[in-house]
Amino acid sequence: MQNLLPRRLTPVFLGVLSLSVALAGSGKPPASEIRESYRRANGLRQLYNSNAYKLSIDPHWYADGTRFWYRNDLREGKKEFIGVLAESGQRGPAFDHERLAAALGKTLNKPVDPAKLPFSEIAFEGDLLRFDADGKGWKCKLSDYTLEETTPKPRARPPRSEPWNQDLHPASLREYESKDGKWVAQIEGFNVMVWPKGGAKSQITKSGAADGYFARLWWTPDDKRIVAVRVHPGDRRLVDLIESSPAQGGRAVHTARVYDLPGDKVDTFDIWILDPEKNEAKQISADPVDYGDLPSPDWERDGRHFTYEKMDRGYGRWRLIEVDSVTGESKALLDDHPSTFVDSTSQFIWYAKKSDEIVWRSERDGWGHLYLLDDKRELHRITSGPWVVRTVEKVDEVARTILFTASGREAGEDPYFIRWYRVNFDGTGLVDLTPEHGNHVARLSPKADYLIDSVSTVDSPPVHELRRTSDGKLLATLEQGDIRDLKAKGFRAPEPFVAKGRDGKTDIYGIVYRPSNFNPRKRYPVIENIYAGPQDSFVPKSFASWRSMASLAELGFIVVQIDGMGTRNRGKAFHDVCYKNLADAGFPDRILWMTALAAKYPSVDISRVGVYGTSAGGQNSTGAVLFHPEFYKVAVSSCGCHDNRMDKIWWNEQWMGLMGPHYAEQSNITNAGKLKGKLLLFVGEQDHNVPPESTYRLVDALIKANKDFDFLVLPGSDHTDGGAYGERKRRDFFVRNLLGLEPPKWNEEEKP
Repeated sequence: MQNLLPRRLTPVFLGVLSLSVALAGSGKPPASEIRESYRRANGLRQLYNSNAYKLSIDPHWYADGTRFWYRNDLREGKKEFIGVLAESGQRGPAFDHERLAAALGKTLNKPVDPAKLPFSEIAFEGDLLRFDADGKGWKCKLSDYTLEETTPKPRARPPRSEPWNQDLHPASLREYESKDGKWVAQIEGFNVMVWPKGGAKSQITKSGAADGYFARLWWTPDDKRIVAVRVHPGDRRLVDLIESSPAQGGRAVHTARVYDLPGDKVDTFDIWILDPEKNEAKQISADPVDYGDLPSPDWERDGRHFTYEKMDRGYGRWRLIEVDSVTGESKALLDDHPSTFVDSTSQFIWYAKKSDEIVWRSERDGWGHLYLLDDKRELHRITSGPWVVRTVEKVDEVARTILFTASGREAGEDPYFIRWYRVNFDGTGLVDLTPEHGNHVARLSPKADYLIDSVSTVDSPPVHELRRTSDGKLLATLEQGDIRDLKAKGFRAPEPFVAKGRDGKTDIYGIVYRPSNFNPRKRYPVIENIYAGPQDSFVPKSFASWRSMASLAELGFIVVQIDGMGTRNRGKAFHDVCYKNLADAGFPDRILWMTALAAKYPSVDISRVGVYGTSAGGQNSTGAVLFHPEFYKVAVSSCGCHDNRMDKIWWNEQWMGLMGPHYAEQSNITNAGKLKGKLLLFVGEQDHNVPPESTYRLVDALIKANKDFDFLVLPGSDHTDGGAYGERKRRDFFVRNLLGLEPPKWNEEEKP
């Protein structure tokens, strides 16, 4: 075959070729294309979400619990209402769409398309179908499809969210009357008064004072004694917020609220038994409750004993304490005391109503499992193995069965994939109710007889199934997610990727987003979306038509999300990496994971790595450029917890334990002078989650260290990732510092 290439290349051609290769190698789009990249990124959410169908099912059950309906939103604005008979799995139209459209069109004197009925919600009441259309309420008699106008259903207003406040101040004048009507008790000032109904008051406690006052009372079931809790108030110190730009104008607005920080003196409690007949008061034998909420009694069937839960300060020990209300003697029925921490965020305890049995979740063997404490106070294992019980969804005391979710039990599967199981109280009869490969997001029917399961992975759309919870039998395949149009619009699903962690043995899981116009011959900077909070794992496992990472990738990046060591749901040893070690944030695993990704894919350029996150992720992203500047070059951090001494007590003492030098050693503020890369900080001035001064003090430390960085205060914003403006600033920062391009000049152009 003749060689069609010229034998000699001209200098001009060589120059053009070199430029082309350089552009391909760098992954930098020409400046003229960046504006179009922003337009694509900004439009991706609407484009993708409007071209995917049947990705979820929202079941509405009939009152008898044997039937349900749901709505499918289809192409071209069409929709259908589907009805299902649960036990048989029979499905079909929930009503005759054609007849209803004809009846409604005749009544409204205008055509109504049966495939585009002018309502989205319906309600069945016997033979009647209720709905709102054309600004009116309607009820349709399904026997003959006659319509009658009714009052439209009022729009439900969401309940107001009021801040939680445990009011434990003294001097409550509430009267606590015994159920038999013979005695009355009341807290007056700091102490407890009792008296026979109609008789004279008597002060039964003498130990109450300003620094230790009685605050709550409960009568025993036999009305012979009172359980009383005495409060020793902590400092109850305040945090302050300034709203610089109130909507009404005028002066800035100052607010303050009680907000306990690690190391603060907090409220503690001791429990007393009061005997009105003898006019005696005695403190129970158990140690005072040194942390948490005011304890309350859970009575056993004999009416004499009660239990309460006690978490020690620092989260190093949890106990279920049983108290004899006659003698005041106490003992621990359950006792968790690992060498690190008890994870309060995954705790579960269930108290039987017909017995004194207790179902309890514990990590005492290194894995989250269920145990049964029987009436004889003997502990029995229900589940076991190198896997994790995630949640308990239903405990049936009569059938003595438990419905729960778990992950990591099935070999050869992503250990984060959730499945649903059923097991007997004695640990027998374990049934996998959702055996298909994938992550299972399911809903129980009102009586827990049926399960509507949506199984998917990040790169495959969901299948929606109806199953019976007694044995897992598949009753019907309800729907299949439809992404044909989505693919036609250029959708690129994220890729799951697995690499070994710091120990060379443990698999670390993450996902990879690439731009829709991805070219494997180019090299792309990498951006990590990080949140290493130990209270969960965070890499998505189910399908979604759009996530914000896809829009960021569209600008010319590879965007990744990873669950490193120190996060939850992989067993106690994996989780314990975070203990007194939040600055670790799984970075050794994350760096190895991205290095392995680059080794497999030449398009991954790990000489240009950025990172972003919010809240704990804000702490992590800043920590990346402080503690690992050799790898992470650019960071954007929103509302970060930059010093664990300056954030809410429970979250920080949960993972960092009691106050010690390790708090300062791991602080972003303490280590601000280590900054080498590019850093952009956001903070909402009204942040009610992480006090804004956490970011302000990091800014102060960076200034004192003479460091270059960028800082954006968002007036009026609460705990936030920056909103639309912050998103644009974050994208601009990465485009400028990782792609080496100037973003569009937004002051001279239309909104992004």
